[in-house]
Amino acid sequence: MSTVVAVPVMENKRLLPFDPWFLAATICLILIGFVMISSASIEVAAVRNSNPFFYMIRHGIFILIGLAAAIVVLKIPISFWQRSGPWLLLIGFLLLILVLIVGREINGSVRWISLGPINLQASEVAKFAMVIYLAGYLVRRLTEVRSSWKGIAKPALPLAFFLFLLILEPDFGAAVVLLGSIMGMIFLGGMKFSQFAMIVVGCAVVIPSLAILQPYRVVRLKTFLDPWADPFGSGYQLAQAQIAFGRGDWFGTGLGNSVQKLFYLPEAHTDFVFSVLAEEMGLVFALFVVGLFGLLAVRMFRIGRRAEKLQQFFMAYISYGFAIMLAGQALINIGVNVGALPTKGLTLPLVSYGGSSLVVSCVMLAIVMRVDYELKRMQSEAVNTPVKPNKKRKRRTGDSDE
Repeated sequence: MSTVVAVPVMENKRLLPFDPWFLAATICLILIGFVMISSASIEVAAVRNSNPFFYMIRHGIFILIGLAAAIVVLKIPISFWQRSGPWLLLIGFLLLILVLIVGREINGSVRWISLGPINLQASEVAKFAMVIYLAGYLVRRLTEVRSSWKGIAKPALPLAFFLFLLILEPDFGAAVVLLGSIMGMIFLGGMKFSQFAMIVVGCAVVIPSLAILQPYRVVRLKTFLDPWADPFGSGYQLAQAQIAFGRGDWFGTGLGNSVQKLFYLPEAHTDFVFSVLAEEMGLVFALFVVGLFGLLAVRMFRIGRRAEKLQQFFMAYISYGFAIMLAGQALINIGVNVGALPTKGLTLPLVSYGGSSLVVSCVMLAIVMRVDYELKRMQSEAVNTPVKPNKKRKRRTGDSDE
């Protein structure tokens, strides 16, 4: 009879269902966002809605919806998302068209579809859908992507439609984030560096040209270069954000003690919540939040890299895509707040007020957590599967070596 060789079970720490650092960074960012929105919006809500806790309550509801959606997504196998890529792409495309037809205009941009008491931001769903679709495409056409321009040109068509519709809203910031995420995914999929460099150069020419064609973006660019040239006009928002950072110093003025949120800093609880955070909690805590985003991105890339090593390429590419998207959007938002980038109108993921951004971000992170869970389950099953050794004929004394 053949003997069965038992392989030792993996250490318990490897059997944790989810990456603890990944989960901790996510929860910390959500809680920090809730606290800062409660602080930043209290005066605005009291005047606009006659209830100082209006935005705090709504954001708390969005958090509950986001967590509920994340729990549901955690139970969905990754294979479902791989099969659903084309359908999600169609849904994203239809939403971007619908928002241009029946969308709600806020601050000169038509980005939201009104659904009763809430507004759905179509660009958030579209970005999510495009990442899922492209991950599936890279798995199906990986050899073609790595060997020819044809493989790269095929996904460029739906991407071009998405970017065109986003610019029509206009939502230039979302277009930049989506383009950067897709380019990053294709590059990590194995595209030749020479091809990647050519595309980067082309984007470096086209993107500024599109910005210059719209007069208000030229004004934003001039304001970014010198916000103090017109501190009470076009440079008002950036000037007030920089004042908030200056007042915060190293350790802040204390939670709830921001002056800039008292109608000096526009959109204090949305696009510029990071400035209020820096003012009330100081530079040290602001750097801590930046570190949390860095930790989140690193853990997502590690999960993606582990999936790639196990030949689970769809899992790898969606992890990479969501990591680039969330980290890139956070980088742009923080860059705008500190005056390092022109104003873009992008929220800070998991922190800024906004139901669509928060719920979609929670879904993205839940999918990556599901990837981590499935990878660990694969590794555990592989290690604990009994291995039957090959039976070899024992050589008897006197047998010939021939």
